[in-house]
Amino acid sequence: MRFALLSLLLLAGCDTAHPTMMGSVKREVVVQGLRFVTFQKGDEVEVLRMGYLTRSERAGVQALMAEAAAASTGCRVIPDSIRTRIPGDSGEAMFDLDC
Repeated sequence: MRFALLSLLLLAGCDTAHPTMMGSVKREVVVQGLRFVTFQKGDEVEVLRMGYLTRSERAGVQALMAEAAAASTGCRVIPDSIRTRIPGDSGEAMFDLDC
């Protein structure tokens, strides 16, 4: 059980694209002091927030993720296109782009 928990914690810090984004272009960007890793494939981008934030520090991070997507790709993020695997997730999100 401890090994499984440790493995999960280690994987949570990875900057690896979701399998659907394999073959994407990886970029790193800092927005308002937070580091993000993005993976662009066509007109989609996956954004990963790197580093730990407390619950109170997570407010507004999804907006910063959209900024990171635009800054790293040079494309406009389509409004309201955010998708997360966990509702309200501030660690990972997908956006549609208008390039």
